[in-house]
Amino acid sequence: MTEPTGKYSITMPRDIAEAAKARSGPSGLSAYVAAAVARQIERDNLNEVIQVAEAEHGPVTDEEIQALRDQLHQARRQQTQGGTSAA
Repeated sequence: MTEPTGKYSITMPRDIAEAAKARSGPSGLSAYVAAAVARQIERDNLNEVIQVAEAEHGPVTDEEIQALRDQLHQARRQQTQGGTSAA
C-alpha cells in the first residue's frame, strides 16, 4: 500500500531541476525529488539525535570516529573474504 500523495509547486534553480530530470529515470521527477527530500529528513533527524547525545555525553572525538571507521572497514573486509566475527 502506498502513501497518499499531494500535488505541490516548488521553486528551485533551473540547473538543479534539469539535472534531477536527467537522473530521474522511469520513476519520474516527482519520485526522484520525494526520495531526495526523504533522505534529507533522515539526515535532519539523525543530526537531532547526535545533538541530543552530544549534549548528554559530550562530543564524539576524531579518534572515536576513526576507531569506528576502522572497525567498519575490518568488518567489511571480513565479509568480502567470507569470514565472520563474533559480536
